[in-house]
Amino acid sequence: MHDFNLHAPEGANKRKRIVGRGQGSGRGTTAGRGNKGQKSRSGGKTYVGFEGGQMPLYRRLAQRGFSNYPFKKVYEIVNLGEIQNRFNDGETVSNVSLFEKGLVKKAALIKVLSDGEFTKKLNFKVDAVSAAAKEKIEKAGGTVVVSAKK
Repeated sequence: MHDFNLHAPEGANKRKRIVGRGQGSGRGTTAGRGNKGQKSRSGGKTYVGFEGGQMPLYRRLAQRGFSNYPFKKVYEIVNLGEIQNRFNDGETVSNVSLFEKGLVKKAALIKVLSDGEFTKKLNFKVDAVSAAAKEKIEKAGGTVVVSAKK
């Protein structure tokens, strides 16, 4: 046996089921669709939410007002205690630097909260900061620049 002799594990590759090729094949006549009815016919599909001709729920309910859900802003939260452990004095804390240090999963909108001890002098350039966090940062000698548009 060689290292380069690769093959798929047993049962990984299945044969395509061929239907509608005569009685002797075992999958002839109805070709696995059962007997009669809408789903047995060609083109006999229904759409999502179809209720057999009854007025579907999504059309029976009134559509009023406006939802801001598609436009909402989702902030990733970072606590000052975590920042204290990962950053050195004088560094700039921004969306990109937080992403590079592994504190956030993506460099999107970020809000800094005040949980944990904080003593380092850091410069913050983030989207949002809580009032308590801003107070702790300025008390330690750091600066805060909020860049998000509300």
